[in-house]
Amino acid sequence: MKLLLPLIVAWSFSLSPTLANEPPGVAGRPLAVKIITARLVPYAETLALTGEIKARTSSQLSFRLSGRITERFFDIGDHVKKDDLLARLDPNQQQADVANAEAALAAAEAGARQATSAYDRQKVLLDKGFTTQSAFDAATKAVRTTSGTVDAAKATLDIARANLAYTELRADADGIITARNADAGEVVAAARPIFVVASDGPRDAVFDVYEQLFLSLTSLPNVTVSLVKDSSVTVPGKVREISPTVETRTGTVRVKVDIGNAPTAMNLGAPVAGRINGRETPAVLLPASALNESDGVAAVWVVSADGTKAELRPIGIAAYTTDKIVVGSGLTDGDRVVTSGGKLLRPGATVEIVGETAP
Repeated sequence: MKLLLPLIVAWSFSLSPTLANEPPGVAGRPLAVKIITARLVPYAETLALTGEIKARTSSQLSFRLSGRITERFFDIGDHVKKDDLLARLDPNQQQADVANAEAALAAAEAGARQATSAYDRQKVLLDKGFTTQSAFDAATKAVRTTSGTVDAAKATLDIARANLAYTELRADADGIITARNADAGEVVAAARPIFVVASDGPRDAVFDVYEQLFLSLTSLPNVTVSLVKDSSVTVPGKVREISPTVETRTGTVRVKVDIGNAPTAMNLGAPVAGRINGRETPAVLLPASALNESDGVAAVWVVSADGTKAELRPIGIAAYTTDKIVVGSGLTDGDRVVTSGGKLLRPGATVEIVGETAP
């Protein structure tokens, strides 16, 4: 009897090797799964962009003359008022030009007075017959000539005084200095930008957007702009300007969004995020753990109505989020989708629902 017992055990295993190695869910042993009930909800894809706050208008201020900067009164970040003196060139040459023009004007005016007196005398003498017509004509010509000389001297003086005023660089509007390109002691050329002043007033959020993103937009959308460092600071914006050219190095298009008078925290240069909500469509949101694949196509396990079987159903994915998938097709409202345990499922397996995942 002791010899027969091992033989009987070995014979029983040899008769049913399949039953000994059968995985759960096939031979009457259901596989425990968790599910989620699919619900069609309105979904709008959000497009997120990153940019910065810039002034609506800014000015590049430069001297109209060449010269050496002797004084600089403001620096980057300073707030200036209109007509504030920002910097000054060495004015010695222009002051000398003004003095020379004033002297030339004084001489011209003296000559004009002398010519006028001579004209008056010649006129009296001509009326009494004590001078010739040619002498009178010469006096008349001298008056006209000296009058023109006075006008020219006045114009020269005006130019000299203007050039002297150009040695001072003043702000053209209230604003903040965002750039300074020269300092005291430097010799600068005329029209070289010295300061950049961002004018007070409306602000823009500026984004560099990939050109392909415009293909999905049928109209100019509203944009919600928020600070990167503090997402609670938000402001609505509208697209104000789209660059007509594409930046060749990055393949992006510059977009300016009008945010009006921005909150104080959105100062110049602050990094911001812009969010655009797309068109709403009905979709099902599922946890990422529910995703499987069937012949290279995205799919999920859907539990049958009696709750004992599951089928692998192909789906169309509209978008991916951080922890969810957005299903655009393949599911209907009320379908029960496996969220946990699906990796062990196979066609024909039986399942047992042990819980439901919160949506």
